[in-house]
Amino acid sequence: MSTPKITQAMIEAYDEYTHLTLDRRGFMEKLTKLAGSSAAAAAIAPMLAASSARAAMVAEDDERLAIEEITYPGGAGEMRGYLVRPAEQEGPLPAVIVIHENRGLNAHIQDVARRVALEGFVALAPDFLSPLGGTPEDEDEARSMFGQLDRQQTVANGVATITYLEEHEETNGNVGAVGFCWGGGVVNILAVNAPSLDAAVAYYGAQPDPEDVENIDTPLLLHYAGLDERINAGIEEYREALEAGGAEYTIHMYEGVNHAFNNDTSEARYDKEAADLAWRRTIDFFNEKLA
Repeated sequence: MSTPKITQAMIEAYDEYTHLTLDRRGFMEKLTKLAGSSAAAAAIAPMLAASSARAAMVAEDDERLAIEEITYPGGAGEMRGYLVRPAEQEGPLPAVIVIHENRGLNAHIQDVARRVALEGFVALAPDFLSPLGGTPEDEDEARSMFGQLDRQQTVANGVATITYLEEHEETNGNVGAVGFCWGGGVVNILAVNAPSLDAAVAYYGAQPDPEDVENIDTPLLLHYAGLDERINAGIEEYREALEAGGAEYTIHMYEGVNHAFNNDTSEARYDKEAADLAWRRTIDFFNEKLA
């Protein structure tokens, strides 16, 4: 059987399902029409979704790393997290918070945290679904939980995570944050609300309210996907507000790629060339701002 052809319309339908109002049944009905048959739609759907079965870039038992599943004080209550640092660490290192997509703290984000640690940082991937009991195994269930989160509590938990890493004995007190999709939006919000955050990197993240942007003192690195019309609609207003507030920021647009282009577990949307370039820019930025 030949590999089904995935069109931009199919990717946009999946984005509508995972981020807007389209439910699973409506998504499959739309995908069936686009694919031409229910059999083709059934073959294409897993290619659009993220797959936990795809191999990690850094193994869970990589001997170069020291890995812990931890709990720490949140803004109000306990937070769970995945803490990774170089096993042969000599002296304190800068810290980076890795903020997950709207699927919670899953295997892919843990893998990203391991990649960050191999670059010479103490990496902490918090579970922002901790107030609701933590990230479940089922990604559809996890995605549905994000609407139940209290925005202010999420911000408070993010600020508490920064404080935890600032005071951690293995860090030098300098803390950055990188987030993807939902997590990119959280990074933008933390830049508004956490003046002690030393560097912020948002991958295709929703922009904060323009009237709040004047509060940003944190240097920003913003990655956007050229085909991501939903998120990109807010870029120009964000840019204008950043300029008006005198913020330090850099925007990179990766043409011809989709939202979630960094997520290598999503066969249809991952773009290695864009992901590799954005990653190198991200690590260079953290090395510059957090040393």
